[in-house]
Amino acid sequence: MRAMNKILVTGGAGYIGSHVVKLLVRQGAEVVVLDNLSKGFAGAVIGAEFVHGNTGDRRLVKSILGDHGIDTVMHFAAYTVVPESVANPGKYYQNNTFEAATLMECCVAANVSRFVFSSTAATYGVPEQALCSESAPTNPINPYGHSKLMAEQILRDFCAISPMQHAILRYFNVAGADPEGEIGQTTAEATLLIKVACEAALGLRDDIKIFGTDFPTRDGTGVRDYIHVVDLATAHLAALDYLESGGSSITVNCGYGHGFSVREVLDVVAEVHGKALNVVETSRRPGDPAELIADNALLRSQFNWQPAYDDLKAIVRTTYDWQAAIAAGEVVDGRRQA
Repeated sequence: MRAMNKILVTGGAGYIGSHVVKLLVRQGAEVVVLDNLSKGFAGAVIGAEFVHGNTGDRRLVKSILGDHGIDTVMHFAAYTVVPESVANPGKYYQNNTFEAATLMECCVAANVSRFVFSSTAATYGVPEQALCSESAPTNPINPYGHSKLMAEQILRDFCAISPMQHAILRYFNVAGADPEGEIGQTTAEATLLIKVACEAALGLRDDIKIFGTDFPTRDGTGVRDYIHVVDLATAHLAALDYLESGGSSITVNCGYGHGFSVREVLDVVAEVHGKALNVVETSRRPGDPAELIADNALLRSQFNWQPAYDDLKAIVRTTYDWQAAIAAGEVVDGRRQA
């Protein structure tokens, strides 16, 4: 059935989108990637047609949807850095909310059947329970979370007036890289802990900071649910299968259902690197919960999803190898050279 799909992937030159594109193409889908390359790299798009542009460009989006007979849209084009969203909220609302709404409106007009939306656990804010289910209250504490939650609601509203069905995937902490070594997280100044720690191990940063050592957790540092990017990518394909088989619109958490502390992560990075890291302990950041874990029961039951890389060392190893390739100059335009 995948070979019949004509899929538009917005943000498909970015970290998560490029991994999804690679899997879709491998399964025989006809894929068009729309990306403005503000964070992504054209070289990371493997096997798909690439179009340089913005999701808010109504004329361009209409042309792509019509010319290619697109039946499915997978939307990854978003800014994701929380501190930047606080400093520059307009940038985040413009891209993550307003331009997403333009894309959704075009999809309804073009009779797109399915819309898979990349969302975030930041929509929950600081949950009352460490194990966070989809029924937990949504109360974002920063513009990034607000911008994505607003886009979620806009998507639901557009689907309510059309036959289009949607799957909203709320990510927890994404990490890792393509185990085949072709693509990974290449964007400079990333804030993801495992990537930053690997950069510090390789001498690309002076140190790695622990923000808070007095949380009520097993070692005093924050605990998070880290999901390998390929397992997250397969969750998107599973979401597409679910919608294709007649599943109704749905919102699901994407995580493993268990977590690791910051110290545990850094210990594994040091193990993979072969020597200790330069760790600096500092105070907590406002709004950081002690523990945040995905209740993934819905993901497993509705999508029949099973992870393949639920192992912290495997996540760290693929991240470390990718960062080492960047440091060695082997990555050009987002893709590792043979």
